[in-house]
This record gives sequence, structure tokens and C-alpha cells, in this order.
Amino acid sequence: MASAGSPKSNSGTFSRRRLLKAGAAALGGSLLAAAGAQAQRRTSPTLIVAQRSKLDRVSYATNWYAQAEHGGFYQAVATGIYREYGLDVTIKMGSPQVNITQILAGGAADFAMGGSAGVINAVREGIPLICVAAIFQKDPQVLLAHPGTKRLEELKGRPIFVSKGAFTTYWPFLKAKYGFTDDQTRPYNFNPGPFLADPSSAQQGYLTSEPFAIEKQGGFKPVVFLLADYGYNPYATTIETRRQLVETKPDLVQRFVDASIKGWYSFLEDPRPAYRLIKRANPEMTDEQLAYSFEKLKEYGIILSGDALEKGIGAMTHERWQSFFETMTVAGVFEPTINYRAAYTLDFVNKGPDYYKKS
Repeated sequence: MASAGSPKSNSGTFSRRRLLKAGAAALGGSLLAAAGAQAQRRTSPTLIVAQRSKLDRVSYATNWYAQAEHGGFYQAVATGIYREYGLDVTIKMGSPQVNITQILAGGAADFAMGGSAGVINAVREGIPLICVAAIFQKDPQVLLAHPGTKRLEELKGRPIFVSKGAFTTYWPFLKAKYGFTDDQTRPYNFNPGPFLADPSSAQQGYLTSEPFAIEKQGGFKPVVFLLADYGYNPYATTIETRRQLVETKPDLVQRFVDASIKGWYSFLEDPRPAYRLIKRANPEMTDEQLAYSFEKLKEYGIILSGDALEKGIGAMTHERWQSFFETMTVAGVFEPTINYRAAYTLDFVNKGPDYYKKS
């Protein structure tokens, strides 16, 4: 799971911040080990369905209540894309009480949503999970400041409201690269009040949620610093599974990855089919929040940027994983002896945009 929380939940606008707590817990006991298994060649999705007497039933566990940030997966269900690939997919919606890693590792779901830091931590713990695709090229983690702040560096020395999860993810990075210090931190209690009351302060957030909520409650647009644009470069909203599934059923993994990626391309073109399922699963989700989140995903290149422009949505590279690992090792988050290469495989991605649009 990413270091930040999740947008809108059943309990209100700032539910994304509560996910930061849940994300930190999942991160500590987190994910994966090992990668490999060469993917089998795939036939066309139409032929796949024709050759099968029934669809393969699989499930995907998300990290929070249904939201636009999960849109491509819901889109693939709503438009029948998964069925075209011979799959009957159930999306298992997350919540603050659910540990996605435990669900996946325990076999309660076939695939799950995660992020780079959790995967690498899992190598240390020997949990046999593996990352097979990365939907978000940029982690939506942000710091928010009051109007007038121009540069991220200006936040040095100011009070910053952060969650406990920050201390094992992005905060060590900010300390190492920008000279932030622990005495700046203030406990983040998932209430915007302290931030709104102190014009000199900053607070953590999620690009697609907290800026929207602060504008509603505070009556101003906060200054947004997307940490991915300042050197904090984990993958987010990944697709993870058990290593055993990669080794024994690579064709199934490939079809799920391909169909999910195709769902994301479809979602970015017309998200309305996904919205209907999202609101059915999470009745508290509003059209306004969905539209805001969708706009920010596109505006900041959360999905379509970097390697994804050439290699397609879901793209990953060895260089990017190495860069993140080395950056966080310098920051003291990872031990240099961790075999981070065992946390992912590139076998199922990097086929290029045209592949998913033509298939």
C-alpha cells in the first residue's frame, strides 16, 4: 500500500488520512519476496473466451473504499474487459480494518493493491508475494501548505502534521534530501483543524483527496507539493500476487494484468461505467469527488507519465526500482543488503500502449 491514505470513505471527506494509519500498519508487516517465471504467450482475448468452457474466477483486493483511484479495475468489470480475457473478477473493497497483505498472503484474494516500499519490506520478512505491474507511475503523496509558499524547501523548520506512517516512508526521504528535521513534526490526527488554524504549517495528504477537502472546509486552495515531483519515486497502486501463482499460472497472471491495464486505458477515456460500480460499492462517494480525483490523476500524470508513455500503463523498469531502493537506503529506510530485485518481475508489463489498444 502506498505511504498515503485514501480518498473519500464511508465516514467522510478526510477518510484518506485514516488510510495513512492503515497503510503504515500494512507496510510494516508487508509484502513480497521473489520474482521470475517467464510469462506464456497470450492468444487474443476473443479466442481465450472461445477456448474456455467457463471463466477463471479471480479476486482483486483494493486498499480502501471504492474510489476513482481504483477506477481502471472497476472499469474492466463494468465494460466486460475481464470477461473478454476469460476472467470472472470480483473486486474486494478495502477498509481501515483490512490488512491487504494478510488477505493476499493468506489466500483470501488472488491479487491485491500495493506499492514499492511494502514489497521491498516483504523481502526482508520472507512473505512470498510479488509485484507484477504498477498502475501509478507517481505516488500521490503530497505535502500541503498555505497560499504564499512557493517552494518545498520553504517548509524546512515549519510545523508539519504527519502520520506515524510517514516516519517509515517519505519523511526519512525529506530529511535526507531537503534537511527537514524530526522536531518539525506534529502528530497528524486526521483532522484539518490544526493546519487550517496555523498559516505557517503544512500537512500531509493525498493529491486526489485532501486538497479538495481543505478547499471545501478552509475556503482556500492549498499549495500542493507532489513528492513524486521532488524525488520521492515509489510505484503505487500496484498489482501484487503470490509467487506461487506467478510460477504455476503465468497465463492467468498475464491475462489479469493485460485486462486491468486495458481497463485503465478505457477509464481514462470515459470513466462513467466505472463510476456506476464505484458508487454502488461505496454509496458515500460523490460525483464531485470522483470528478476531482479523475482530473488530478490526469493533470499530474499519476498514471500516464514517464515510462508508461512509451511502455504502456503498468510499466516498470529495473532502473526505477533500483533508484527508489538506493534513495530510501540512503534515507535509512532499507538495509543495503535487502535483495530488492526479488520483490518484482517485469515479465508481464512493458508491451507498449498500442498493444493494449489493439488487443
